[in-house]
Amino acid sequence: MHPYRSVLFVPGHRPDWARKAVAAGADAIVLDLEDSVPHGLKEAARGTVRRTVEEVRAGHPGIGLFVRPNALATRLAGADLEAVVCPALTGLFTPKIRTAADVVRWEALIDCFEARNGAAGLEMIVPVETVDAITNCMEIAAASPRVGAMIGPTSRHADIARAVGFRWSQEGSESLYLRSRILLACRQHGLHPLTALWEDLADLEGLRAFADYGLQLGFRGQIVIHPSHVPVVNEVFTPGDDEVAYYEAMVAAMDEAVAEGRGAVRFRGQHIDLAHADKARDWLARARLVRGER
Repeated sequence: MHPYRSVLFVPGHRPDWARKAVAAGADAIVLDLEDSVPHGLKEAARGTVRRTVEEVRAGHPGIGLFVRPNALATRLAGADLEAVVCPALTGLFTPKIRTAADVVRWEALIDCFEARNGAAGLEMIVPVETVDAITNCMEIAAASPRVGAMIGPTSRHADIARAVGFRWSQEGSESLYLRSRILLACRQHGLHPLTALWEDLADLEGLRAFADYGLQLGFRGQIVIHPSHVPVVNEVFTPGDDEVAYYEAMVAAMDEAVAEGRGAVRFRGQHIDLAHADKARDWLARARLVRGER
């Protein structure tokens, strides 16, 4: 999966909000058919979402476009996918996954509607909303090549807070273990690790600190619920010029050392060896992708 920095949720029945999400600079948008759409509007919202996906894709070919359908247990998911799966779609934000078997059930539906609707290569972003999902996160991450990202649970009022029963804090110590399990599952299986959302719409400094701590832990992007949060999150998860210059210089120093027959060198007061250079090259490859560089 592309290393999206910001993944912004918008209600599926509000196409004007999708346009605002694009204008805010979100790397990816999730058009929601689940929690943010009243039950009586869900059927009409399917057609609205399909039109919005195609409209946004026409004007913005590089943006990630996902849809969150209703959960499998609602028996609405099949009709959701039948309406929204199309060549313009990037993938699905698949809710209420508890086990690897749930992933396979979603995969079967996606296979069916890809073939029917002329789409291909749809990916899955898997939120972690239940205790079962935390327990089974390794198996979930490995269940299908369609799984491209998972979300470390942190939110104050979301399903995971009710399921686990934690009391949210700004520093996030109560969910560190939960997030760490998801992060390791992502690393084990090559998925894009996303940290969950910041719910205080006005506190941008709190958002920045929260996003930066997620980056420190190893997450590489964040779920966002308001356009004003997108620039902050994008900035935090974009490697800076100074960082790029530092790792480029490290690789150059190591290359010079190897050419002279040395496997280690003193670099800016630190001992580095081949392992440091390999990490730097990996970091630079991801940084260039995030920054849109070749």
